[in-house]
Amino acid sequence: MKVKIEKSILKGEINAPPSKSMAHRLLICAGLSEDESEIDNIAFSEDILATLDCLCEMGAQIVKGESTVKIKGVSPSNITDSKSFAARESGSTLRFFIPIALLSECEHSFTGYGRLMERPMEVYEKLCKEKGLHFNSTDGKITVKGRLLSGDYTVRGDVSSQFISGLLFALPLCEGDSRIHLTGKTESRSYIDMTLSAMNTFGVKAVWEDKDTLYIKGSQKYLGRKSTVEGDCSNGAFLDAFNYLGSDVSVKGLSEHTLQGDSIYREYFTRLYEGTPVLDVSDCPDLAPILMTLACVLHGAVLTGTARLRIKESDRGTVMKQELSKLGADIDIKENEIIIRKSPLHKSEMPLCGHNDHRVVMSLSVLSSVFGGEIEGAEAVRKSYPDFFERLAEIGLEAKKYDN
Repeated sequence: MKVKIEKSILKGEINAPPSKSMAHRLLICAGLSEDESEIDNIAFSEDILATLDCLCEMGAQIVKGESTVKIKGVSPSNITDSKSFAARESGSTLRFFIPIALLSECEHSFTGYGRLMERPMEVYEKLCKEKGLHFNSTDGKITVKGRLLSGDYTVRGDVSSQFISGLLFALPLCEGDSRIHLTGKTESRSYIDMTLSAMNTFGVKAVWEDKDTLYIKGSQKYLGRKSTVEGDCSNGAFLDAFNYLGSDVSVKGLSEHTLQGDSIYREYFTRLYEGTPVLDVSDCPDLAPILMTLACVLHGAVLTGTARLRIKESDRGTVMKQELSKLGADIDIKENEIIIRKSPLHKSEMPLCGHNDHRVVMSLSVLSSVFGGEIEGAEAVRKSYPDFFERLAEIGLEAKKYDN
């Protein structure tokens, strides 16, 4: 799908979409409860549909409403036959469900598409080897077998927090207590705290024993609950970004007391507006594309902690440099740093490309409201924000979609 965007001044109120990160976590906790639960304020993006698919494959009973999901979950330890989990393109889904699948002694497989199966999985491969469990990754398919047991687990803190969250979901259901020891600098700690919060909502407790150790009591049970997904700071940042480019958009539905690490976007946007800051994105890598975009238009910036951008839906630093350069941007990509210099920008003479990355498409859409432009592969927004263009059209974005 292509989208052609004209120069636009946006004005009005818009609700931030539901937090995809918290929705994953609440749905999984509900799916691990043998009681009935109801989750409200769900947006059925591709990633959330992937998590629902995997819950159904596990045996959970799910009824979808317009923006609600009713779930009667299942204990993974009661699974007695092999399952095939289709994670679509959702890294969260894949990494959350592997430890859950290992609560059953059956052999289970995981598949996905896009760049998903190329993303690093060494953490689980190493843990499985240490614990005597089967883990095999070949030809775009991961196969696991064996029963996850309680105990001590050591994980690097500078890898994706999704591995840690996956263990957190599963270990409370094991007999015996467990600890997760994090080594080195712990990145994306806020996402771990979101997992702990979701678990607590469903009656399961795990706590920070110290700054590098998580303690998980064994033999717990997830309880049925009703819960509402809060607004999403990650996607809310794209909506607020219009305000730094001449529009007047009031973004509603974001909590002032959220645990979401991407809530730091407010501080980072202010710093971009006021000067040429150095911004660490190691705890908020999803913000990097829109930070690069605003930095090009405003005063430039240096982003640090950018190495992990290479293993997202696209190599985000590289593809953002490629696309922004079409408008005259001056950007250098280093090993763990991106330098964006303020440069005179102009409308691109060629179409921009979304690189199958929802956050790249949304960032380029924000910039196109200033200069106009055409974006190919705009359907990537379905991954996290399916009605992105429709909602923006309601407050003044002039955009027309075309089939390729």
